[in-house]
Amino acid sequence: MSGHSKWATIKHAKGLADAKRGKIFTKFIKEISIAARMGGGDPNSNPRLRTVILKARAANMPKDNIERAIKKGTGEDGGAAYEEFLYEGYAPGGVAVMVEVLTDNKNRAAADVRNIFNKSGGNLGTSGSVSRMFQRKGQIAYDAEKVSEDELMEVALEAGADDIVNEDGVITVTTTPDSFADVLDALNEKGYESLSAEVAMVPDAYTSVDAETAAKVQKMIDKLEDNDDVQNVYHTAEYPDDFVPEE
Repeated sequence: MSGHSKWATIKHAKGLADAKRGKIFTKFIKEISIAARMGGGDPNSNPRLRTVILKARAANMPKDNIERAIKKGTGEDGGAAYEEFLYEGYAPGGVAVMVEVLTDNKNRAAADVRNIFNKSGGNLGTSGSVSRMFQRKGQIAYDAEKVSEDELMEVALEAGADDIVNEDGVITVTTTPDSFADVLDALNEKGYESLSAEVAMVPDAYTSVDAETAAKVQKMIDKLEDNDDVQNVYHTAEYPDDFVPEE
């Protein structure tokens, strides 16, 4: 399984899991709040806020929820103030893992993340121990059967995209974090409906694991993503072609 198809499969599974757990809007609320707190409540002058609003709208998050989250971040609506932290370490099989946390209680979050790593056969590392293996990139995925690759490529490149790859029925547009919102806006204006759109930590290389190890890694990822303080989990595992994560 190639890195891209691994990404598409896992991100699809993650999206389904988030929706099933009813937590995806909660994650967006926290992300919008901290973006508004750090850069102000106007998405036109706050690229980070604009990016997460685009993601939230793509997930059909109601406009009222988005506006309340912005007010919460700017202090107009009270509530807990979130802080962001990054934890790095390894899952079974030497798979590098990065965990992005947004929390109102650093001690609780740190203890929970460490506990999940330890009980899952992994180990938490020091800051910088695995982040060098990842690059932050914008990625927008489309169903190759529903869009014209040539037309999409023309629009995306003109808007500032870095690369377009068609693999396993999925067209992935890759951007820098700074150009992500502009490229997504341009593609949305043309009526292209994305399968997913996010600024993510993308591995430079993947770690191949067997089915038994893949099951252990995925179990650890699921536990992390099920934690209320965890916002995103990124990893380098490349699963076997026939591996199917448990639901």
